[in-house]
Amino acid sequence: MNKLRVEKVNFYSDILGKEMPMLVYLPEGYNSLTPLPVLYFLHGRSGNENIMFETGINTIADRMIKDREIKPIIIACPRIENSRGLNSSLICKEIPDPGNNNRIINLGMYEDYFIEEIVPLTDKTFNTIKDRKGRYIGGASAGGYAALHNAFRHQHMFSKAGGHMPALELKLEEEDKPYFKDMDVWEKYDPIYIAKNNNIFSDMDVYLDAGDKDEGNFYEGCSVLHKILKGKGINSQNYIFPGNHSAEYIQSNIEKYLKFYGY
Repeated sequence: MNKLRVEKVNFYSDILGKEMPMLVYLPEGYNSLTPLPVLYFLHGRSGNENIMFETGINTIADRMIKDREIKPIIIACPRIENSRGLNSSLICKEIPDPGNNNRIINLGMYEDYFIEEIVPLTDKTFNTIKDRKGRYIGGASAGGYAALHNAFRHQHMFSKAGGHMPALELKLEEEDKPYFKDMDVWEKYDPIYIAKNNNIFSDMDVYLDAGDKDEGNFYEGCSVLHKILKGKGINSQNYIFPGNHSAEYIQSNIEKYLKFYGY
């Protein structure tokens, strides 16, 4: 029986043309267990794969598995940079973020990188359930936006999706325009637009939440998306918890998230 274990996967992305590390939590007894489900948990704009440790999701999952509150699960935290997880440029490049002078925007084929490289790499490297019933995706802030559009655009790959204070905007904001060369790209990736205009698999489970003091008012986007999903008969949950748009908000609700993914 192995103890709490987080492995760093050093991976060179051919699609992006650079090193893109990933952290993977493996539950106790991993080596002797049958194939396990995987939760891909995506970080926000200023984050990276260290969201694993910053949220404590690995240690909380470990305790909850031992207490049988959730079933054993693998948690993968890949690096997606400040990309929103979308295909924004054929060539990988960095540009200044008009909304924050201390931050850059990463443009490139980040959707392809995640879907075509990260998921297959995880399935090849670890003892995973290699179909959508054992594959979940969630994330915080911009990572929540990325999780939702990946789940809705690749429904054959994921059965559970979570947007935790997800950056769901009701219109294209000026500071977001560098990601989207035109409205077609905005609509292609906007989870609200996708849900409204496409069929969503009836067995997709969705969890949405945001803080009551969220500075981006992302609870508004969650409410709109939730109503669309419920109207299509999708098992969608939507919550407003105390807190603002912060790492502390995510930390305070990790147990709730894991109960959603872990059963």
